[in-house]
Amino acid sequence: MQITSRFTIAIHALAFIDLYKDEMRVTSNVLASSIQVNPVIIRTVLSKLKAAGIIDSRQGSGGFLLAKPLHNISFYDIYEAVESIHQSGLFHFHENPHPDCPVGKNIHAAINDKTQRVQHSMEAELKQIFMSDVVNDLILEIKRCEQSK
Repeated sequence: MQITSRFTIAIHALAFIDLYKDEMRVTSNVLASSIQVNPVIIRTVLSKLKAAGIIDSRQGSGGFLLAKPLHNISFYDIYEAVESIHQSGLFHFHENPHPDCPVGKNIHAAINDKTQRVQHSMEAELKQIFMSDVVNDLILEIKRCEQSK
């Protein structure tokens, strides 16, 4: 089980957009350079964030900006925007357990409620963490690194 890198790419992009919004046009190429992934991947993530109302694009001059304050963007909002696993759940059941095997016939019923509890717990935790937490910690870390030089 693993959440894809789109989740952390989105967090990185949102932090960068917030920190550099007044200093430069934050484009998909700028973000791709910071994150060191192909700009196509960045554009895919950004389009999902835009569709979710988390970011917007600047008309004319180009670039991206946040569509709402950092303290209103939870990890769950990001997860929901960029990950497709929430539709089917975190856990993917093997497709064809043997119907005549006592375990195969009943395994889904035996573990479904448990995997649902895990998913609900994870989602509840994601709803408690906000991009403002990340950016505040990021600013502290940048300052710490600059002081140690």
